[in-house]
Amino acid sequence: MLSTAAILAAGVGLVPGAAQAAGPDGAKGTAGPGVAVPDLDLAQAKAKAYGEVKAASPAANTVHPAAKGSKVAATEPTVALEAEAGSAHGVDLKALVSSDPGTALGVLVEWGDGSSEQVGANGPTELTRNHMYSKVGAYNVKVTLLSGSTAVGSNTLVFRTAGNEFTPHAPTRLLDTREGIGGPRAKVPAFGTARIKIGGAAQIPAGVTAVALNVTVTNPTKAGHVRVYAEGGDLPTTSNVNYAPGQTVPNMVIASVGNNGYVDVYNSGDGPIDLIADVTGYFSKTAANGYTSVTPSRVVDTREGLGAGRGQLAEQATFSTQITGRGGVPSTAKAVALNVTVTEPRAVGHLTVYPSGGAAPTSSNLNFSAGQTIANSVIVPIGADGRISIRNAAWGGTHVVVDVVGYYSPESASALIRNTPSRWFDTRTWGDPLDGRGYIYGQFAQGDPNVTSVVTNATVTNTASTGFLTVAPDPNSWDAYQNGWESQPVPPNSSNLNWGPGQTVPNLVQATSGPYGVIDFWNMSWKSTDLIVDYFGFYAKN
Repeated sequence: MLSTAAILAAGVGLVPGAAQAAGPDGAKGTAGPGVAVPDLDLAQAKAKAYGEVKAASPAANTVHPAAKGSKVAATEPTVALEAEAGSAHGVDLKALVSSDPGTALGVLVEWGDGSSEQVGANGPTELTRNHMYSKVGAYNVKVTLLSGSTAVGSNTLVFRTAGNEFTPHAPTRLLDTREGIGGPRAKVPAFGTARIKIGGAAQIPAGVTAVALNVTVTNPTKAGHVRVYAEGGDLPTTSNVNYAPGQTVPNMVIASVGNNGYVDVYNSGDGPIDLIADVTGYFSKTAANGYTSVTPSRVVDTREGLGAGRGQLAEQATFSTQITGRGGVPSTAKAVALNVTVTEPRAVGHLTVYPSGGAAPTSSNLNFSAGQTIANSVIVPIGADGRISIRNAAWGGTHVVVDVVGYYSPESASALIRNTPSRWFDTRTWGDPLDGRGYIYGQFAQGDPNVTSVVTNATVTNTASTGFLTVAPDPNSWDAYQNGWESQPVPPNSSNLNWGPGQTVPNLVQATSGPYGVIDFWNMSWKSTDLIVDYFGFYAKN
């Protein structure tokens, strides 16, 4: 990574700021300077994801109708087909027509979604055509060679789009090493790996490509972190859940699933741990629900009586709150992406977030200790009445804060493109932490408007005081920053993760691209912290 000096040398330096920054606690203060990070280049991720989606049918597969009357050529024409993903929903088709020189043929391409187009070929011809599907899925692409209006040969292939759409799943426990659920009843040893069966488990179909899991570490004896990744892939250098001795730490994870249907969880600590994993949904190449990111919006705050009664959620109590019609979530949404925060809890416990209309499941979303303020990302199905329920399983009351960051619906255009877990930036490598009330701004995919959100994991460490992180789209373009005519951004009234002094805290952040593909990471503390951001994929419209 670049040091601060290297960033300055590259001409991407400190940007002065003087806006009044407001956070969830209502505190205001002068925003510190913005610090640029290098562009999150998704070109390699795109090339890998799209390049892996291929289909072909050789010329020998050309089907010729029974001869009727005279032949159109001395040699029967053939067509070979090659298809590759050009985007999340797009296909690049190459048709290699073989026929006698000078033979004029029509080439009819039927894309499998009810649309078609026709072009011409004269003798041996290589044709390239592109098409954009409205939804992900598998499509029968047929190319027919025509002599006038008569079909003289055809070839077909099945093309599966690169994008993946989301199917919500009732919160269900897939792994608990304390109870022997989903694996041995034993702790995961130091530098050991636990396997989680995804495809074929809990009525999840085989062939799913990614999964939304809430992963919890408990009963650790030493500090460390875990890494979640597709079985069969290389062990990544990123992290998903960081823990200290005696802690119980949850984090939402969107992880790729191996071709065999399994996900691996590696314990990168030198002591044993218990692991818990609860599923709330999965991704596949079957048309289901795309993703729409929204500017973070607060829909529940029991301190203020917003979205629920004013006052702490009592011990062993539950409340339901309306989700559709609020925070930009439409009535057609099937699941919602949230950031849920507990503050001022009176006892140790956990929250369970689930669709309204049913009993609370045995899964958990957010674990906490007495007096702790902690946040976790949650992806949860929405009940038939447009509501979700939140249960406090502690033997003491707590305040609950909920921010909406996105939703999944059939009409949402963006599909997930998976990426090998990779690190975007780490302020520890710069030699300088992020100042209090300061922010880091970064562009991804060079501002590509088709990229609507990036799946990241943000981790703070070396925290000097109590604080919280807010991630939001920047109102400025990258050019505005580069040329010095940017306006001062102001963080929204929401939070993504909370910390105390000396803590290391992670949280999943599905960062919204905003109007220009530039996002801000705000340190809403009065003192400095280091920030590490890893990325695991992105959502693309086309």
